[in-house]
Amino acid sequence: MPTTTPESTRNDLFQNEYENEPVPLSKRRSLLAVSSVWAGFPMIITGAVTGATLVHGLGFVSGLIAMVIGNLLLLGYVGALSALGAKTGFNFSLQASKTFGRTGYIVCSALLSTLVLGWFAVQTGLVGASMEGAFGVNSTVIVIIAGVLFTLFTLLGIRALSIIGMISVPLFLVIGVFSAVQATAGGVDVWAYQGDSTVSIALGVGVTLVFALFADSGTMTADFTRWAKNSKHAWIATATAFPIGNLVAMLIGGVIAAATAGTGDVFGIIAGQGGIFPVVATIFLFVNLGSVCTHCLYNSAVGWSTILKGRMRTLTLILGVIGIIVAALGIWGFFVNWLNLLGVIVPPIGAIIIVDQVLVRRRQESLVPNIRWQPFVAWGIGSFLALLANLGAPGLSTVAVGLVASALSYYLLTLVTQKAPAAGLAGTNAS
Repeated sequence: MPTTTPESTRNDLFQNEYENEPVPLSKRRSLLAVSSVWAGFPMIITGAVTGATLVHGLGFVSGLIAMVIGNLLLLGYVGALSALGAKTGFNFSLQASKTFGRTGYIVCSALLSTLVLGWFAVQTGLVGASMEGAFGVNSTVIVIIAGVLFTLFTLLGIRALSIIGMISVPLFLVIGVFSAVQATAGGVDVWAYQGDSTVSIALGVGVTLVFALFADSGTMTADFTRWAKNSKHAWIATATAFPIGNLVAMLIGGVIAAATAGTGDVFGIIAGQGGIFPVVATIFLFVNLGSVCTHCLYNSAVGWSTILKGRMRTLTLILGVIGIIVAALGIWGFFVNWLNLLGVIVPPIGAIIIVDQVLVRRRQESLVPNIRWQPFVAWGIGSFLALLANLGAPGLSTVAVGLVASALSYYLLTLVTQKAPAAGLAGTNAS
């Protein structure tokens, strides 16, 4: 009769996360497991609040249009990056190294891995703020408790993200739909809601808000979908998030906003019901925001592990502590500022990788130079033009401007330079 040793149990619990190498085909996970990772990420309270913001700023119908357009953009963008991740087994950092260079990738990987740690802090801080607002408890204590729980759970790796997704999705659907039904019990015509004129926004801004909510982790999607068995599974997993999961969350928040002129805060609605509901609301809050926190911390840990040639679990502990400290200091209050930053500088990175690895250089060179200058120039052009659009043409979507400008500029740069010799890089192709 086989026996289970402590060492084998440990190995089963803490499996190899392949931080610095491709995930072998034999270790890939099922379609359900990979889909659960992505489906559980966007179906969150934050998405509902964003949906409410869109409906207040645009009215219900136009807000819904912004949700659909933004999510379809995310499907195309994240889906293409996901398919590349499944094809190669590379995480985002390894994926980026093929385009930006063997050391050049560190610039964009460090940026995104740091930004996504900020999201961990934002969402962990939101747990504390929500509990304090609903029950008057000390937010700092809640932040520490929540942050420790989320960090410890992330140590389980990709398996943790799949498990929490399987729990979070049905829980959000039940609680979210219940909240929307409660909000519309008075027979309010949500379709007729014209929005709040004091917070009016342009349709392009609304699309940017939708995209920017997952611009960072969406760009780093290969961290999740490198575990898919093939590109088809990666596309399906992406679709469970965009448009399905994200749109459901935003739509629930939008319905609540149109019916009550509220913020779309599903947790607040449930917590205020009395009886057993405050307990249910607390469990819901920790599971729901715990889903996004574990995903973000995983992204950050995998990214920094590749950069530092370290291990995901070691970096999870270090970064988790940093994130908890930042959350306790109140960084969650800069929510909108994070969205604006991400909407300008992050999407061009993914657009360049897609153009490079799908259109321009399908067969990667065996030797990649340390730094490829073309993607960095295109990244600068895309971000600069997106920033100009944000300042001078607020009606446009900065995301769309950044995506198109970076993709087109990179494509043109490679057409001009692909046959030029790479100075100082003997034996390599710098195109």
